[in-house]
Amino acid sequence: MEIYKQFNIEAAHHLPNVPTGHKCARLHGHSFQVTIHVAGTVNEQMGWITDFADIKTAFAPLYEQLDHHYLNEIAGLENPTSENIARWIWQHLKPRLPNLWKITLQETCTSGCIYIGDN
Repeated sequence: MEIYKQFNIEAAHHLPNVPTGHKCARLHGHSFQVTIHVAGTVNEQMGWITDFADIKTAFAPLYEQLDHHYLNEIAGLENPTSENIARWIWQHLKPRLPNLWKITLQETCTSGCIYIGDN
């Protein structure tokens, strides 16, 4: 079974490796929606896979680093594409949340990515 918890992050970035003249080369911001998915067996006594509060607690330090920040200044996010942000979240969150299944990152209403890590 799989459960998820969503978070909204407001952040600015630019993409340094796009072709000259590309609109994403300019400084701009997004209202990112991050969805953390965990999967596993339902604990019969508790009736859940993981407490949603545990997901929030595990993600909190990352949220603090990302929300209302300039992403290019964060180590490992010098080229903060959706793909790289999702991978960065995975790499930092997996040790805190062992049953992490996937990260969904939406940067606009119609664009985003899904990262399933090493599963």
